[in-house]
Amino acid sequence: MAETVPTRFVSDTPGGDDDRVVPFQVDALDARGRSVRLGSTLDAILSRHAYPEPVSRLLGEAVALTALLGTALKLQGQFQLQTRTDGPVNMLVVDFVAPGSLRAYARFDEARVTSAKADELLGKGHLAFTIDQGNNTQRYQGLVPLDGQGLEAAAHEYFLRSEQIPTRVRLAVAEQFSGGARQWRAGGIMVQFLPQSTDRQRQAEFDPGDAPEGTVREGFVEDEAWVEARSLVETTEDIELIDPAVTSERLLYRLFHERGVRVYESTALIDKCRCSSERILDMLKSFSDDDKQAMVGEDGMIGVTCEFCSTRYHFRPDDIRSEAP
Repeated sequence: MAETVPTRFVSDTPGGDDDRVVPFQVDALDARGRSVRLGSTLDAILSRHAYPEPVSRLLGEAVALTALLGTALKLQGQFQLQTRTDGPVNMLVVDFVAPGSLRAYARFDEARVTSAKADELLGKGHLAFTIDQGNNTQRYQGLVPLDGQGLEAAAHEYFLRSEQIPTRVRLAVAEQFSGGARQWRAGGIMVQFLPQSTDRQRQAEFDPGDAPEGTVREGFVEDEAWVEARSLVETTEDIELIDPAVTSERLLYRLFHERGVRVYESTALIDKCRCSSERILDMLKSFSDDDKQAMVGEDGMIGVTCEFCSTRYHFRPDDIRSEAP
């Protein structure tokens, strides 16, 4: 007897799934994925730094991508996205702690950002994905070379080279203007091809390089189900990803209703930093006495600002004096 899958109406509450990740599955296409909407959580992260607009957009994309990838962690764990490049935005760092805590910051050269085009901000370097699921587990890091491509393309490259999972990602960031107020919003969707047969999942082989003249390369034909799934996601427009009136469920219905799409319990996302006086104090105590002395300001105090949340901490020199062995 065939399994009966319960159905319900699509949720259309405006802004009702802001700051949430919604997992989904399309059985007919052997596809799974996640959709994310970011509102006040992203706005809090970006607004406290007052970054130039191009930097905010780029960091917003990084936060949305991190939310899509980080919520795949099982139980507890930490996921970090980090870029290091020679571009105007030389570093992006986004931390995700399961089940849904986010924090982020960017480092950049303001003069270079002002004169750079959007596709020149990252420059050349690498993108690192780091997964740490705590004690008794091996820390994993995957690297993707950056050579002028954006974060969407870098994510595709990562899954192609490291995970061998056909993947498509769409990201969008914009400012919303309402009643004289401005708020940063972001959205994203990721779909992956995960059939039971690994042969169906295989992707095109790496370019073999210089082959003898006359060599005939075997053609590679993508699975029709995957072509359909990725093509549908690729049609997603930026406005659909960031419009608060278009929920994740409504977007998924638009894309996959002919094939049938199932959604699962969403994960809430919050802006939460892990810094504390105790953590910073322990870090300061690890410096040499000479370094500690050099940190003392004109007011006789040592000031430290968290790069993630911009919280300013003040310590007396006596607070960080090394304890006698």
